[in-house]
Amino acid sequence: MPDSGRRRRPGGHRPACAVLVALLVAAAGSGCASGSGGQPGDTGHRDRPAAGQPGGEPAPDPAGGHPGGPGRLAGRDRAPGAHENAKFSPAVRAALAKKWGLGKPPLIAPRPPAVKPRITTREGFEVKGGDDSLPPVFTTVPTKDRVVFLTMDDGSEKDPELLQMMDELDIPYSAFLSDYEVSDNYGYFGEAQRLGVTLNNHTLNHPYLPGLSYAGQKREICDQQEIIEKQFGKRPRLFRPPYGNYNGDTLRIAKSCGIKAVPLWNAEAFPDHMEWREGDEDLHPGDIILTHFRGRAEWGASMADLVRAVMKTVTDRGYAVARLEDYV
Repeated sequence: MPDSGRRRRPGGHRPACAVLVALLVAAAGSGCASGSGGQPGDTGHRDRPAAGQPGGEPAPDPAGGHPGGPGRLAGRDRAPGAHENAKFSPAVRAALAKKWGLGKPPLIAPRPPAVKPRITTREGFEVKGGDDSLPPVFTTVPTKDRVVFLTMDDGSEKDPELLQMMDELDIPYSAFLSDYEVSDNYGYFGEAQRLGVTLNNHTLNHPYLPGLSYAGQKREICDQQEIIEKQFGKRPRLFRPPYGNYNGDTLRIAKSCGIKAVPLWNAEAFPDHMEWREGDEDLHPGDIILTHFRGRAEWGASMADLVRAVMKTVTDRGYAVARLEDYV
């Protein structure tokens, strides 16, 4: 189990050698494999899987590096989708899982498709007067791979332990940021970006967009595009409207300032349960999972607790977590 009482600043992790030596000892001296070795806050705002229809009512508002490499296990520059843990032996992956309190190592996602799938708007999520030129709104990526996609919204909780945990376990996730939640610590999300997390648009202030004028929506969406580009050097391609609610203006405005797709979600993860959009209450290939940057104040649990819970569900059902931007 991780030492949840210790807070490390982003990038302030132990050298890779020390971490790997400890893990190798815990794994009875096993080495690192060269092959794949495995299978494939918004404070006060809680998005709900039932939301997401255009113009719908808002949801209730309930108050380390690989073995031969230099540097650190966490806190290094790395290419997104590097499949770092695929280079570790099963024993080392098991030791990493044990360190972070997971019952099983995360399954390893297959290599992303050479050609990204064609994504269209989910039936029932269309807007009046919309056409194929607008960014598609979807909850599941069309793929036969047994992968799901983990996304985190808002940005109120900035837990250094989350950065280290996701980096060491090599679990990809995508962040959808609201500026009013992240502007007090852009550096935290800059570190997440350096570790391979893509930073996407979730508006400036998390409003109910269909209730705003065209100009108000444009400010919320396009000004957030500008801020993310200025702070992090890259203009987002993906946008998630607050509460999953939008209208035709939302999509036209998003397109005008560079948005290519609008991923919603098919399940929502909490530290103590999952909530499902579909009646079968199960995962499906390509499903997008929503959760939030929240912590003990709102959840009574840490981000690490949340990750342990969602990974148990994902792994027990035979899925790997893949990087959303590799498919969209």
